[in-house]
Amino acid sequence: MSETIERIECLIIGSGPAGYTAAIYASRADLKPVMYTGMQMGGQLTTTTEVDNFPGYPNGTDGTMMMEDLKNQAERFGTDVRFGLVTSVELSETEGGIHKVTVDESKLIEAETIIISTGASAKYLGLENEQRLIGGGVSACATCDGFFYKGQDVIVVGGGDTAAEEATYLAKLCKNVKMLVRRDEMRASKAMQHRVNTTENLEVFYNTELDDVLGDTVVDGVRVVNNVSGEKTEIEVTGVFIAIGHKPNTDLFKGVIDMDETGYIITKGKSTKTNVPGVFAAGDVQDKEYRQAVTAAGTGCMAALDAERYLAALE
Repeated sequence: MSETIERIECLIIGSGPAGYTAAIYASRADLKPVMYTGMQMGGQLTTTTEVDNFPGYPNGTDGTMMMEDLKNQAERFGTDVRFGLVTSVELSETEGGIHKVTVDESKLIEAETIIISTGASAKYLGLENEQRLIGGGVSACATCDGFFYKGQDVIVVGGGDTAAEEATYLAKLCKNVKMLVRRDEMRASKAMQHRVNTTENLEVFYNTELDDVLGDTVVDGVRVVNNVSGEKTEIEVTGVFIAIGHKPNTDLFKGVIDMDETGYIITKGKSTKTNVPGVFAAGDVQDKEYRQAVTAAGTGCMAALDAERYLAALE
């Protein structure tokens, strides 16, 4: 453990749209923010090849390039962006208390305020070709990437509300949508099942699982398996949407920060305040409804303003 303890006014954990936006606002408020990026600098958007729905990019942009733009803007205002992983926290539950954070299991930091923007990770099946073709036809976000498959045939994997919602959304854009449900029924609500069953160009395959994703550099098909008969079938598609849920990256804060049953951080009212004074949460780590870059950025702004007001009230 390093003997030198660094004291910071505002520590930002995570480097997605929420984190960088928080950094921009915190810097402009002269909070001298320090950001630790985590191991995936830029967050989930760096796995998206094209971003077409973020304001300010009329011709669209590349996900990695957009995050680099946000990083450069945050640094221009004075944010200290550091590559590193927060490995443990000791949060003070006293108003005005100092929070202790360890980075890379070696560096100790004391922070007056913390903005948690660690995001959420999409759950994948773990197939080798599925992972290889993320960004090349495999996606975990229909509202992010569905536009690029307009008029094409796609597959949605999953049987819950998220899968049903993504499938019906894609059906408005795509020629044909096929849902793969591994059980003999959907887990989705009756209302969502009704939407699926009344959508003409949407077909549901029950007792069916994704066996492999086919294609060299981009998806050109899938192989599916009926888990009752064992029969395997190849289907030509250009897009594969995995909709089996997300996991918020909140393990670090369990037992201290209030969370819902699935691990999303609970914030107070319309603010980004957590149950711990001086600790705020922004982006997908506390938002399981929208999960968009623009909404994450909005809550990042809110978190920085909340942190600024918290510190001002202590003076």
